[in-house]
Amino acid sequence: MAKSSLKWVAVGLGAALAVGGCGSTGAAKAEQDPKATLELWTRTTPGGDGEKGMKKLAAAFEQATGQKIEVTAIFDDFETKLSQRAAQKDLPDIVMNDSSQLGTMVTQGIVREVDPAAVKHSDQLLESALAAAKSGDGKMYGVPYSAQASALLIRKDWRAKVGLPAPTDREQFVALAKAFTTKDPDGNGKNDTAGLAVPGSTKRGYASWYFSNFLWGAGGDFITKQADGKYKPSMSTPESVAATKWFRDLACTEKVVQPGAATMDTPPTNETFEAGKAGMYVVGPYLMPRFDGSLGKDKYEVVPLPKGAKDATVLAEGGSAYLMAGSANEAGQNAWASYIISPEAQKLGMEGEKAFNVQLPVNKTVDVTSVRKDPRWKVYADVYREHSRYAPSIPNWTPVRQASADTVNALIADCSLDVAAELTKLDGKLAESLKQQGIGAS
Repeated sequence: MAKSSLKWVAVGLGAALAVGGCGSTGAAKAEQDPKATLELWTRTTPGGDGEKGMKKLAAAFEQATGQKIEVTAIFDDFETKLSQRAAQKDLPDIVMNDSSQLGTMVTQGIVREVDPAAVKHSDQLLESALAAAKSGDGKMYGVPYSAQASALLIRKDWRAKVGLPAPTDREQFVALAKAFTTKDPDGNGKNDTAGLAVPGSTKRGYASWYFSNFLWGAGGDFITKQADGKYKPSMSTPESVAATKWFRDLACTEKVVQPGAATMDTPPTNETFEAGKAGMYVVGPYLMPRFDGSLGKDKYEVVPLPKGAKDATVLAEGGSAYLMAGSANEAGQNAWASYIISPEAQKLGMEGEKAFNVQLPVNKTVDVTSVRKDPRWKVYADVYREHSRYAPSIPNWTPVRQASADTVNALIADCSLDVAAELTKLDGKLAESLKQQGIGAS
């Protein structure tokens, strides 16, 4: 979904945050101490490469600014622990979390508004990353520091075996998937390969997350923003219905998706690809170090996902630095935000061979090839800059993602269901969710 330290999660801190009284509006500003040590939480596994990389950035920040900063890595029960600190009116100064969590964290009132004028280098942020840092009111509440987008991984050795080109349109994509499924590309004499690896589980909305890469390129959408800033559900539009039917047919008609896809989240789907059970996989760059080790980089290639009926738009994701409400050192918060998007930090965060803290740079002056000479990274960088979009910054994207995942999952699990009818039902659920969030179009 995102790199291992940044999963799509439903934060759901609920009432405890309201009790915390640390909201971004209406709360008294804490007495300031510009020398106070900053407490930074990063959502990653303690002791892992993600924590080591963040500590490397923190050490460089301290050396550059003289500002002390302490890094705490938390993965399990991250939301619960953040809720507890909010209830104590003692939030950490900075939280490094998914960019997709912006709407939720703003709604909970635990982050403060970012003043771009106080964050050096903010004028160098890519427009797409900057847009993802803004809530529906146009105000900035996060500082993006890392990005990623989806591209297509293909077993290059299998493609040579079946004698087909890397696909440049959806027809070629399906043809290659069918060849990988039916022509024994691994040469073991068994009918045990699939064309496409799909994490189709409802868990954390994986089915919707994966499907977005195919939906948007076909001109469809989950929800659509109106001229008045409100949203209406869009899964029963002709474009979305056509996109869903096409995707569903991969499993039900063409039968090129791996067995059990409807029950798989990303870990078993990753294993399906690296174990030689599927020949294509749409995913971000964070898995390349793993697959280079398990498969060998000579065994697969990275290409842009073929254009759909409209274009080649795929999902963009990333990480943001959130400046938490109630901090006694807002100057230090701004200093960290300024540093993490600086060209120096962006390059430092890309260094290494695994668990990069910066997947793709968000500073438009930084060229990924200045650090990574592997041309596959440039493919990802170009896709991000030219053919990607983030999920909308609405108060809570999670219920939209989950409801649509439930429907997509049901459609690939039960081939007898009527696609248009199920999507019409889904739009009803989405309309209710949007209404509850106060952003539904009338």
